Amino acid sequence: MIHLKTKEQIDGIRKACHLTADMFNELIPKIHAGMSTWEIDQLFKNYIEGHGGTPAWYHEDYPGAVCISVNEEVIHGLPSKKKFIKEGDLVSLDVGIDLNGYISDTTHSLLIGKVDPKVKELQQVTAECLKAGIEACKVGNRISDIADAVYSIASAHNYGVVYDYCGHGVGLDVHEDPNIPNCPFRGPNPRIKAGMVLAIEPMINLGTADVETLDDGWTVVTCDRKTSCHEEHTVAVFDDHTECLTDLDYNGQSVLK
Repeated sequence: MIHLKTKEQIDGIRKACHLTADMFNELIPKIHAGMSTWEIDQLFKNYIEGHGGTPAWYHEDYPGAVCISVNEEVIHGLPSKKKFIKEGDLVSLDVGIDLNGYISDTTHSLLIGKVDPKVKELQQVTAECLKAGIEACKVGNRISDIADAVYSIASAHNYGVVYDYCGHGVGLDVHEDPNIPNCPFRGPNPRIKAGMVLAIEPMINLGTADVETLDDGWTVVTCDRKTSCHEEHTVAVFDDHTECLTDLDYNGQSVLK
């Protein structure tokens, strides 16, 4: 069941999303080669709890505040004191904040130092996919319009578009209806309505679209072990525009007509 949010609920979700954007703006410059993924997780955990929030992934029994996925890891990479990021890595940070019962969800993929040009292009194209998906998210369109917008850009670059995982509704829970695939699909294809709050999140691979889960039960990796990139924003749909709630520059370019 799709939960259309009230103005008051969107106001609460917006506050959680803006706190998430503030957090990324403050913490991204502190992330560097040589850090363990556990250290990164602690940075975000301390920020969230220091600002009155709770890491949203705790609702999912995830053992960390941040899903930290490196290179071939697509999503749900586990923080570890033994795992260190290094020069040339692509590091995806997937974070949500529960602030007074309202939940944000966003992912930013960082390039650590000098990276392979192919990886840099992958990150740029994934960002373009996200932008196109958000632009397609407007009243009157269908969920498939978001999927088609993402897929058309990624497939034009011969990238693999992850089909086993997708975006979703968000705001009052971590994962809500509807599902938002990033590629053509069969199944429910609801029309986009005012009051929807959605997490749009392309997961784009340098090679195959196929993925598998490691023995830890969480970490999803590409089957060919080539690099994957993940970008995500939470958006709210209104009658006359769509607002990107987690935009890092939310005081500037967060509203799409």
